[in-house]
Amino acid sequence: MTVALVFPGQGSQSLGMMAALAARYTAVPQCFEQASGVLGVDLWRLVSEGPAERLNMTEFTQPVMLTAGVATWRVWREQGGSPPAVVSGHSLGEFTALVCAEALPFEPAVALVHERGRLMQQAVSAGAGAMAAVLGLADAEVEATCAEAAQGQIVEAVNYNAPGQVVIAGDTAAVERAMRLAAARGAKRTLRLPVSVPAHSSLLRGAAQELQHKLGSIALAPPRCRYVSAMDAAAHSDPEDIRATLVRQLASPVRWTDTVRALLAVAPTLIECGPGKVLTALNRRIERTARCLSLEDPESIAAAVSAAEGADPGGDTAASGAAHA
Repeated sequence: MTVALVFPGQGSQSLGMMAALAARYTAVPQCFEQASGVLGVDLWRLVSEGPAERLNMTEFTQPVMLTAGVATWRVWREQGGSPPAVVSGHSLGEFTALVCAEALPFEPAVALVHERGRLMQQAVSAGAGAMAAVLGLADAEVEATCAEAAQGQIVEAVNYNAPGQVVIAGDTAAVERAMRLAAARGAKRTLRLPVSVPAHSSLLRGAAQELQHKLGSIALAPPRCRYVSAMDAAAHSDPEDIRATLVRQLASPVRWTDTVRALLAVAPTLIECGPGKVLTALNRRIERTARCLSLEDPESIAAAVSAAEGADPGGDTAASGAAHA
């Protein structure tokens, strides 16, 4: 019965997402209506009708993805899904995980991530920053490539998504140099990502400091279940520690490989709670023997509820725990 719920970040959004769940479960439109009231923006219409360019704007993508994850969580619980032993999320998904762990109130979280997205977009002028995926190199090789490519600029490994899959970010010219060097070092593929914000790089330290001011006005509580941050693959329970972690993670790498292994030390079943299957694919690459499920439509929710009921109850919820934005 021991499950871990993981929540996706930016990159999993798409026009028309959540439609199947919204058609069956009133919790979905109700959740989007609640979030829309916070921002004064019809988020459900944005998800359903677009335009895609607006949906993909960071300041809107973040509240949309948070709301989608919380809505899916509410459906999961309504349909008899078991409460998780542990939660985590990829980048933005950490905020969703904390809402579902009852450490962060939903409506303040919507406003918070909207501001987070705005601050990220303002931190680096359009075209000055970039992100790219590097496939087929070991983590250390990617780090060495970034060090060689920097030449006085910033380019860093920012998402350790799975073995052989690392995302880099920084100044555009430095990222492009790193892509060429990675190819020369034997990378199977390098792929420029369609984003202008160099998420989780040190270029966002200023945005992190601004986020700290916003977080200071929000009351946090100890999470009701174990929460593991993808910044350090460690559990955090003290509200002030969580507050500091959410500030640091904006300009720190996402260590998803380590995080998944920490989650599996607690729960043998990983369930992606939100639109898409990005994390599920990564989770399977990290640990091929793990049970990895996703919640995308009524059928997959029913299957996951059934699977969770039969999950190995042997996880120790007190065990130590030692996409791109």
